[in-house]
Amino acid sequence: MKFTRIYNDEEGKSHFGELELELKDGGPIGFLSERFPAGDIIFRETPSDYDFKWHPAPQRQLLFIIKGRCEFKVSSGETRQFGGGDLLLLEDTEGEGHCSKALFNEVRHSIFVTIPEGVEL
Repeated sequence: MKFTRIYNDEEGKSHFGELELELKDGGPIGFLSERFPAGDIIFRETPSDYDFKWHPAPQRQLLFIIKGRCEFKVSSGETRQFGGGDLLLLEDTEGEGHCSKALFNEVRHSIFVTIPEGVEL
């Protein structure tokens, strides 16, 4: 299973990357990853005019987008669009951070799951 991550380098600049989780055959129920400890779960509704300039993630967290579309921008100026069903790993907790904004005048529903310190995906 692959998904996008946003991380910062030693100079505090943010970048897009990709993470691939290994899945193992779970039999008739499908393929499963190993278990990972999780922290808090946060439900969020973001307004349709949301446009948040440069900010780091408050902590390492997974972002599950349930509904709506958005755009993220990293330090290089590269942008990527995400929508319902997408998953991002936000790891740019220091430095410049990223920008995020709503697209197409859509409200976004999402879920954040914080990742405890020391947990590697």
